[in-house]
Amino acid sequence: MKKLNIKVVVNFLGVLLILNALFMFLCVPVSLYYSEEAVTGIALAALITATIGGIMYFASRKHCKTVQKREGYLIVTFGWIFMALVGTFPYLFSGSIPHFTDAFFETMSGFTTTGSSILNDIEAMPKGILFWRSFTHWIGGMGIIVLTLAILPLLGIGGMQLFSAESPGPSADKLHPRITETAKRLWYIYVLLTLIQAILLWGAGMTLFDAVNHALCTLSTGGFSTKNASVAYWNNQPLIQYIIIFFMFIAGTNFVLNYFFVTGKFKKMFKDEEFRWYAGMVLFVSIITALTMYLFANPSQSLPVGADNTINAWTDSTNQLRYTVEASIRHALFQVLAVVTTTGFVSADFTMWTPFLAVLFFALMFTGGSAGSTAGGVKVVRHTILIKNSWLEFKRLLHPNAIIPVRHNGKSVKQQIVFNILAFFMIYMLIFIFSSIILSFTESEAGTPNLKDFVSAIGVSASALGNVGPAFGNYSPVDNFASMTCLGKWFCSFLMLLGRLELFTILILFTPFFWRKN
Repeated sequence: MKKLNIKVVVNFLGVLLILNALFMFLCVPVSLYYSEEAVTGIALAALITATIGGIMYFASRKHCKTVQKREGYLIVTFGWIFMALVGTFPYLFSGSIPHFTDAFFETMSGFTTTGSSILNDIEAMPKGILFWRSFTHWIGGMGIIVLTLAILPLLGIGGMQLFSAESPGPSADKLHPRITETAKRLWYIYVLLTLIQAILLWGAGMTLFDAVNHALCTLSTGGFSTKNASVAYWNNQPLIQYIIIFFMFIAGTNFVLNYFFVTGKFKKMFKDEEFRWYAGMVLFVSIITALTMYLFANPSQSLPVGADNTINAWTDSTNQLRYTVEASIRHALFQVLAVVTTTGFVSADFTMWTPFLAVLFFALMFTGGSAGSTAGGVKVVRHTILIKNSWLEFKRLLHPNAIIPVRHNGKSVKQQIVFNILAFFMIYMLIFIFSSIILSFTESEAGTPNLKDFVSAIGVSASALGNVGPAFGNYSPVDNFASMTCLGKWFCSFLMLLGRLELFTILILFTPFFWRKN
């Protein structure tokens, strides 16, 4: 194994910080437009970030431009960490979030598109800061590494190692043989869909500021909102929520398929097996949820503070409030997609709909969207391959000498990929279990965990690892994470990053053979 090329890692990190500074500068005009004092802090944050990035870039500009696998893993992992560290600057320098732990949690939640927040009064925050908060989602959605490959091909760095580390799913669909061209096409689609959604939301009744922010957070499957009640603020404007529903579904779809859809190649989209499983699962679970809501759920028990619920309910013969048929369908689709795609927007507190639906939504936290989407979680394709492999084990028992491969999209899946998925799922569940135990102690109010503490712990663990956002118990969809201990916030920040980079990219750094020279 070749010697680790530290200079190329430092050089690439410098480029990332310079790009991050440019995004911060984009928030300055927003703050100026609203005549906010935070503009000074945002501008200072951008200048300091650009300076740090420039020093790192020029100090390591004379380097070998070959990126091997080890350098790729280091660039991706430390790229996210460095981005989160400097991403705290606008919050800290503007005084919007004065404590570093809280600022880091909010930033890591932003870049990993988790959407968990420590803010008690979002609407009181400066508009420039809210725009930066949404921007962290948008940057992290497609991946800052892919962005860099798309707009800086002049670096001459072989990007496949970076793309693999950034998108370590079981498949690597490409639109073009060159990775930079692939990244460009994906980002064109990403930008186009964001613009379309912002225009539609603006036309549906949102202010331009709210429309842009929610578009940034929807396509990235993030979930930060400009309102304390999240999207429940617009419960009396169904069109707004239906627009977000559509774009959440798109964001949870493989962006390669979105490219085919936009370019008119519809057959390629509907022939994809993962897409059919994804769409079918969303539809099936939404129907079950809507029926259960209509028959048993009480809207008044699941209404976030600040939400408008005037057209969502009716009174039955026992004088109990019930969701209307339209509201049941809309909220079911909205919350199922918000959890499955790990977007995390809230139209109602789904943990209060019924115990059955609470358990169902907890299970959905382990699904995730499609591979190649901006969604977090385990991903649909991994579940489908696991299910197929488990089913075929019965056939293999009857025919022990037969070679019976798992097939996906009509092609045989290599056994190594099946083993990789099995390992991923086992490690994922082990991390979830141990994280739940750890958080049940760190977040215990009485020193000894009780049932409510454990419910909160497993909810937070599943939410952070899957980059979902809302959790259960003390951290339900209508609550935030402000009351979490400092230790809990740092641990959750680690889980968010671990989930966003799909375990192996980070865990491999803790293995001794990664650091050996040969």
